Amino acid sequence: MALMHEPTAPYHSAQDALRVLETVARHSAGVTDTELGRGTGLGPERLTALLRMLRREGYVQQITDGAYVTGDTLRRLTSAHDRGRALRDKIQHTLDRLRDSVGAAVYMSRYVDGEVRVTQFAAGPTTPAVNEWFDFRYSAHATAVGKSLLTQLDPGARRDHLARHKMARLTSRTITSDRLLLSRLEAQPPTMPVLDLQEYAIGTVCAAVPITAGSSVGCLALSLPVQHAHRLRRAAETLNRNAAPVLLSLTI
Repeated sequence: MALMHEPTAPYHSAQDALRVLETVARHSAGVTDTELGRGTGLGPERLTALLRMLRREGYVQQITDGAYVTGDTLRRLTSAHDRGRALRDKIQHTLDRLRDSVGAAVYMSRYVDGEVRVTQFAAGPTTPAVNEWFDFRYSAHATAVGKSLLTQLDPGARRDHLARHKMARLTSRTITSDRLLLSRLEAQPPTMPVLDLQEYAIGTVCAAVPITAGSSVGCLALSLPVQHAHRLRRAAETLNRNAAPVLLSLTI
């Protein structure tokens, strides 16, 4: 299965963050930001932003002289002991923070063995999750999550998925034409969020952004009640800007 998207901003941020972490890991006694700049080739402004994110997420920490050393999050994720649980806990913590920052339910989804899977989500009393009234595995054509994942597949894999899952009409806005859907997926800019404007469920709007790591296809998504549809694009932009920590967790 080939991937179609060019690397997005979160991908580049995660790759730069990995360069910083690799440099920090080589200096067990600590490394200064000046030394990090020389070792990574990153400019001061870019490096400062990355270090702020890495400190917040627990990947690095500063010691008394201001130098940086590896943090608890990095040690847990690189440990062979129960790495799977550490990864789930880290992603959940990040999703919870994203839910609060965008003011919407947030979802982590993957394309696994030819199927759409919502693997984790963060919701709350004021940020309710979408009611899964029709199995997400069979509604990729109608959801922001499904369409985001499909855009990241090559044309053959997209057609294979649609051949295995009949495109049911879930609302009056649902696309049920293979040709129309494939045309829209092909035209979808990789840096723009994929939207679901009441295509899956009346009363709900959603947006999704890709977080592909290597050959693993994934996305982050959010949902809002339709009365908050005016916030959808800005919330999606915030989600995209803050997707790097999730992608970094998956990459390490």
